[in-house]
Amino acid sequence: MKHFSKDTNIKLLLSDKNYKFGVGLWPPMHTVWPWKQKQLDNEYRKMRPGKALSGKAIFVLCIASFVAGSLFTSRTWTHYKNNNHNIPDDHFTNVAKITADCDHNKRKLVEGESVDIMGEVTKTHQALQSLDKTISALEMELAVARTSKSDEDGQNNKLELRASEKLKKMEKEKGIVIRFVIGHSATTGGVLDKAIDAEEEEHQDFLRLNHVEGYHQLSTKTRLYFSTAISIWDASFYVKVDDDVHLNLGMLVTSLARHRSKPRVYIGCMKSGPVLSQKGVKYHEPEYWKFGEEGNKYFRHATGQIYAISKDLAAYISINLPILHRYANEDVSLGAWFIGLEVEHVDDRSLCCGTPPDCEWKARAGKVCAASFDWSCSGICKSVERMKEVHSACGEGDDAL
Repeated sequence: MKHFSKDTNIKLLLSDKNYKFGVGLWPPMHTVWPWKQKQLDNEYRKMRPGKALSGKAIFVLCIASFVAGSLFTSRTWTHYKNNNHNIPDDHFTNVAKITADCDHNKRKLVEGESVDIMGEVTKTHQALQSLDKTISALEMELAVARTSKSDEDGQNNKLELRASEKLKKMEKEKGIVIRFVIGHSATTGGVLDKAIDAEEEEHQDFLRLNHVEGYHQLSTKTRLYFSTAISIWDASFYVKVDDDVHLNLGMLVTSLARHRSKPRVYIGCMKSGPVLSQKGVKYHEPEYWKFGEEGNKYFRHATGQIYAISKDLAAYISINLPILHRYANEDVSLGAWFIGLEVEHVDDRSLCCGTPPDCEWKARAGKVCAASFDWSCSGICKSVERMKEVHSACGEGDDAL
């Protein structure tokens, strides 16, 4: 019965049945209804004038009453047993059945929920598999697109620069080492990695890092690049430049040579942009609160398209690699590593000229830019199509070195 303690309907049903069972069939012997009492009184008055009954008659009457009562009780019990208004024999069996049904339904509900959860897990797994296939397909398309770009505008100059014999000659005669710095994709050994391996074998101008490529991993890549480069090459300066920036190599070398005798030099186009706290926007800084109140600006640091650091600063990064904090933006991270050191910040505006007509006018005025790009694109907009055009208008000439 405790099983139904929270079910009011079942409690009332059982109480009503018990009331009928207890009172309707088994009234106490001392209880006499008013209408029955009046009938007995009348019978008693009728019997009083007559002759009193003998002991034998009373005894026979008692026996007859007992037999009649037994028959009446038996018939009444049978009648109620077969009557729809009474409790059937299997009443408590039915109650037990109801209990079992409730348990069964509860189990079905729980099992149903489990099935639904497993269904959601299966759907999620299928979605991830579909995403993996999409990524693999995009990698294949990218690899195909890269190989097919060889005939487009601007590619001939790039291939001439990447001729391995010319690179070796430049390293030997000028002491200038040029490498395309790259890690590997998230799917190691995938189509994209194989395409990079093939390109590296052909041109031999890659510096491969043990690093997973990704926009939010640029600070890690920068840290690892300087640490790896200084372990391979002994140079006065280590430069990072994006591949969609037009570079006049002769002007860059000339600019760096001016600072060769200075220790701990950090060269670039110095800026101090706003710290963006709003989520979802480009260059969002999750650790914005470290830079003061909302609306504050960063400390001075070189813009990320191109910058150079002296040998001792590269050594500092290599030695302290594990404890250099990485912010969301790579250029901010580099500036943060030097902000508390005795470092000379050199603001060289020739490293951030605009594309034509800006760099073209400066070249005509005898002030050839070391690097040119579009601020709106953080590089040259549509660089593959426009690189040759920019070089034609702003290039320093083939004899600059």
